[in-house]
Amino acid sequence: MRATLRWAHSDLRTHRGEALFLVLATAGIVASLLLATALFGYATNPWQRVFTQSHGAHVWLHTDSAADTGKLAGLDGVDSVAGPYPTADTTVSSRGSRAAVELRGTPERPSVGRPPVVSGHWLDPATPNGVVLESRLARALLAEPGDTLTVPGTARELTVVGLADSAEPRYRPGEQPGLVWALPSTVPDPGGQVIGLRLTDPGDTSYVVQRAVTVLGAGAIGEVSTWQQARAEAQGDNRLLGQVLGLFGLGALVAAGLAVHGAISTRIRGHLRDLSVLKAIGFTPGQVVRVFLLQHLAYALLGAVAAAALAEALGSRIPGRLGDAVGVWQGLPGHTVALVVVPVGAVLFIGATTGLAAWRAGRVPPVPVPRPAAALGGRLSGATGRGRPASASPGGRRASGLRRVLRLPPAAPRTGQLSGMARRALGLRIPPALVLGWHKAFARRPRSLATVARLTLPLLLIVVAMSAWTTIDRFHSEPEQIGLPTTLSVRADTGLSERQTRTLLERDPQVAAAYPGVETAALVPGQTATIALRGLGTQQDPYPYTLAEGRAARGADEAVAGQGLLDLLDVRVGDWVRMTVGDQPQILHIVGRSIEPENAGRVISTSLDTLRANDPGLRPTLYELRLDPGSDPGEVADRLATAGRGHLDVHTVVNPADGLSPLRAVVAGLIAVLALIGLIELLTAIGGAVREGERDLLALKAIGLSPRQITAITVTATGCTALAAVLAATALGLPLAHWLIDAQGRSSGIGAGIAQGPSALLMLLLGAAAVLCAAALAAVPAARAARRRLADTLSAVA
Repeated sequence: MRATLRWAHSDLRTHRGEALFLVLATAGIVASLLLATALFGYATNPWQRVFTQSHGAHVWLHTDSAADTGKLAGLDGVDSVAGPYPTADTTVSSRGSRAAVELRGTPERPSVGRPPVVSGHWLDPATPNGVVLESRLARALLAEPGDTLTVPGTARELTVVGLADSAEPRYRPGEQPGLVWALPSTVPDPGGQVIGLRLTDPGDTSYVVQRAVTVLGAGAIGEVSTWQQARAEAQGDNRLLGQVLGLFGLGALVAAGLAVHGAISTRIRGHLRDLSVLKAIGFTPGQVVRVFLLQHLAYALLGAVAAAALAEALGSRIPGRLGDAVGVWQGLPGHTVALVVVPVGAVLFIGATTGLAAWRAGRVPPVPVPRPAAALGGRLSGATGRGRPASASPGGRRASGLRRVLRLPPAAPRTGQLSGMARRALGLRIPPALVLGWHKAFARRPRSLATVARLTLPLLLIVVAMSAWTTIDRFHSEPEQIGLPTTLSVRADTGLSERQTRTLLERDPQVAAAYPGVETAALVPGQTATIALRGLGTQQDPYPYTLAEGRAARGADEAVAGQGLLDLLDVRVGDWVRMTVGDQPQILHIVGRSIEPENAGRVISTSLDTLRANDPGLRPTLYELRLDPGSDPGEVADRLATAGRGHLDVHTVVNPADGLSPLRAVVAGLIAVLALIGLIELLTAIGGAVREGERDLLALKAIGLSPRQITAITVTATGCTALAAVLAATALGLPLAHWLIDAQGRSSGIGAGIAQGPSALLMLLLGAAAVLCAAALAAVPAARAARRRLADTLSAVA
């Protein structure tokens, strides 16, 4: 044991840089996997926690006031109900911020859908105008318990007495109204009612919704929201962040394992004499295997423990969403298990990849078998040898029996004999260092391909990460290409007519176009869910939808749909779909697929004229504004709100990329980890090339090459290996990145067609950086090896 430890200590002193790189790479990989676990937990568990604490309803049905909702309690599969509660849609204002809300008259704190109060207290009859705000709405209004809300256009005032969490669909400006609980007396003129259904089996949600619509009638249903929609919405971008971290963390783990395997294999080839000495002095094959295995397991364990300790101690202090995710994750029940399982799994994986190479080390014989020197000098003239059989290869190897039967040429020699292409290159007076370096890089095909493959994997993941970065930048720089052609969304109350509203909006000098429209909930065929039906623009001034498939809706009854709606209804472009708005059926022909970042892509869009053909009295309820390039949306929104004198509710259109801003830091960190793994593989390849070049040093000096030329051979070989890896990573990484990003787009409902690869200049810079870095790292050790003394060279060859 003492001898084993002394040898391991000596090896560590000799290869300090390699050991440090392995520790850092393992730490980066484990940290990425832990952050991915935290984000997954943060994405799912907060909503699940609120749903469990509130004894939440699985289905919420918004109906008209005349609907007999009492029948729903007797439906099969319904365990209990919440409500019905009277509701009224209105707008509230606080500290200069406005929000569309749903006032829900709640006489007492319900047993189903019981909102957990996070600040203040629940409704009290002693405060008749008191309200409780949903926490996300409160953050948007900057409201706290004790604040006063005003209802624009009226003299009403509401007092905030508490804030509560909710497992229902959350507030989204311009899309989903916020939830406000109030006493029934605060809702004197309800426009509808809402009832919640808690089911005995959540898997029967679609069936129960269908039965409820059948009992009440399609015309009585205004909107249906389910627990699956609320959960998916709550997970949102956090789940995407977790998927990205998990994907790249696992990819980096595989790359690190292969890098460790390659490093050990290269070290074994370079230390055959040392291993033979260990065998000769009494080391058993098992002891040799344990030396390598335990040594690299110690490196991996050190990096994993460091990453786990840092994530536990400093993870919650990371600014932004990552820090919030780690803070919440640390309070979840499975936190301790994940904190142990993830590092242990990473260490075991690295140990498994190390084991094969270590097993090869244990098979080294006590007496080293001499290996033939590579004939880099070869017969440069191309002359044939004397007395060589006709079936022999240029390197002196006879063709196999199968090759002779099939009349195939003999296999390429393994001694490094120059190929015909290399001889022709020398004949064209190309510098010998370049020709011999290229030949050295690819002479031993299995080993060369393995080195290129190990270096390709981290580069491939870097290309995928760069594509993700470029796609996020495209969301910010070209929002019109991902389904956001407008910047502001305006809703007008009944105090302004359609003509007055359009005149007021188009009067602003920085408004390029104002598209009138409506958005309403519609029941899908089968009456199991609701979708968003939008009518935007007119035949004369159509709305500029971003199409990924098909064509724009130009004729009557034509529409474009998002990927989420196509998946929900199991239809394709070219199909006709029927939906129900209130008690009115609407039949539309889907002629295109649009990029829809809103409502999980469950949106079907047509022109306002098409909807007016079915309902002539339809009045626009919203206006989408396209601004002139360079306009400040905040300034335009303030001007319009001032000009509207309380009749306009102006919101900035939410860009999905705003929630992905933490992903940039994540991608940058992953690129750094992957670059570190690639650097380890480069150093391994350089070390192997230098050690193998020692056996060719005498021959190269004998044919008249200078130390500088000999150095250039190794540098060229390393550069060619890096160039081959860059080309392979580019050829494989770009299609893989497009497929992964589009697959994520399809699963989220946005749809395929959002992927954007890095520019050609950026890819050229990546390739140049990789090749130049490889050449620079190889220059110093190659120069030192080329200037070794003759006695040292003879000893190495021996």
